[in-house]
Amino acid sequence: MKQHFQNMMDDEEAAIDMTPMLDVVFIMLIFFIVTASFVKEAGIDVNRPEAATAVKKDRANILVAISDKGEIWINKRKIDVRAVQANIERLYAENPQGTVVIQADKKATTDVLIKVMDASRAAGILDVSIAAQEP
Repeated sequence: MKQHFQNMMDDEEAAIDMTPMLDVVFIMLIFFIVTASFVKEAGIDVNRPEAATAVKKDRANILVAISDKGEIWINKRKIDVRAVQANIERLYAENPQGTVVIQADKKATTDVLIKVMDASRAAGILDVSIAAQEP
C-alpha cells in the first residue's frame, strides 16, 4: 500500500499544468496588439527641404506626401485632391490621437500644399506639420 501511494505522488509531481502560463501569454499578446500603434507610410520618397529649426515629431501616424509633380500620396496610394479630406478622416477615425505630417517635395507648389492643409483641418485635425530635413 505504501508503495502504491508513493507511485501516485511521483506521478502528480511530474505533471506540470501549462494552462495558467498559456493564459498569461495570451493576455499579454492581446495587450501588446491593442496598445501598438502602426505608422501608415505615404508611399513615395520625397526630397524634403532643409530647415534649421526642424524638430522630430512623435506619434505622426497620418503621413501625406506631395511629389514634385503635385501628386498626393496617402497610404501608398495616389489620391485626388478632392478625396484627401475623406481619406484623412478615415485614418483619423482609426487612430484619434494621431497627427498629420505633410511631406512636400522641394519642387511642389504651395497651392497643393495649402489644399492638403485645408483638407486636414476640415477633417478636424488642427495639429498639422510639414516635414523638413535637418541641414
